[in-house]
Amino acid sequence: MIILVKMEFTEAYKQTGPCCFSPNARYIAVAVDYRLMIRDTLSFKVVQLFSCLDKISYIEWALDSEYILCGLYKRPMIQAWSLTQPEWTCKIDEGPAGIAYARWSPDSRHILTTSEFQLRLTVWSLVNTACVHVQWPKHGSKGVSFTKDGKFAAICTRRDCKDYINLLSCHSWEIMGVFAVDTLDMTDIQWSPDDSAIVIWDSPLEYKVLIYSPDGRCLFKYQAYESGLGVKSVSWSPCGQFLAVGSYDQMLRVLNHLTWKTFAEFMHLSTVRAPCCAAVFKEVDEPLQLDMSGLCLDDDFMGGSGGHFKVRYEVMEVPITFPFQKPPADKPNPKQGIDMENSAVAAF
Repeated sequence: MIILVKMEFTEAYKQTGPCCFSPNARYIAVAVDYRLMIRDTLSFKVVQLFSCLDKISYIEWALDSEYILCGLYKRPMIQAWSLTQPEWTCKIDEGPAGIAYARWSPDSRHILTTSEFQLRLTVWSLVNTACVHVQWPKHGSKGVSFTKDGKFAAICTRRDCKDYINLLSCHSWEIMGVFAVDTLDMTDIQWSPDDSAIVIWDSPLEYKVLIYSPDGRCLFKYQAYESGLGVKSVSWSPCGQFLAVGSYDQMLRVLNHLTWKTFAEFMHLSTVRAPCCAAVFKEVDEPLQLDMSGLCLDDDFMGGSGGHFKVRYEVMEVPITFPFQKPPADKPNPKQGIDMENSAVAAF
């Protein structure tokens, strides 16, 4: 069985840094050296052009797709721009503390920056230019999670060789509570979709998944095994009723939110066998053949429009064995185990 897929491509546009789609999918931001180009996703025309003070290292849109920030980490500095008010601009300079990471708050009116060496996390207001500091954040780009309604934030901190969770109000950015957690080296944190629980997990050296209530009570402690690399990733289902835990033992375990017990386990198999309802497609490599006898330049080619390319796939018959490479045991962060993206139970 052969399937032909028709794909259309635009002309190539220059890009020297990151690019990012806006949350409403109307725009795409492209970094070109010191410039930030905002293009329309349908016509790909430039709708805004901003000039930064240095080369752009990072781009992130606000959730309302009205503001966008650029991380100039070599300075270090953050610049923010508005699509509806091109004359408006914002510059954040942490000075000697530096900036390791920056993110937007859910209300799209505050920027959170983490300094180098995790000395502090600072909340900058775009409304009244006020700032709030949280000392000793655990991580640079991780360790911060917001409730679905955007009213509260949970921030991981570490002091005196102990991990803590700081709960902040996203309205006043005051600390509502602080409680210690039973981890050796906390990796990350996630609010449940219904904002009723917080899940945290330990480093890969210690298999430990902990469920906490917002008031600091430990609701459940999960440990699948000992004496081995532990949790690789954790993800809630969109409804909040299930919690998927991917581990380094090639297993995906799903917990129920009522009892917090394991009700399903999936193995990451390297071979797909019959009977199986999955279809495996393989791209067919064919040498490029050009027939110069009927060569002509038509209007489409002269106009520079994208052409149509045929991509050929074949449906493979089971059993199928996927390529597998055993990671070296003497190197850190092995690329093995079950990892997940967003809230889908998908293994990579």
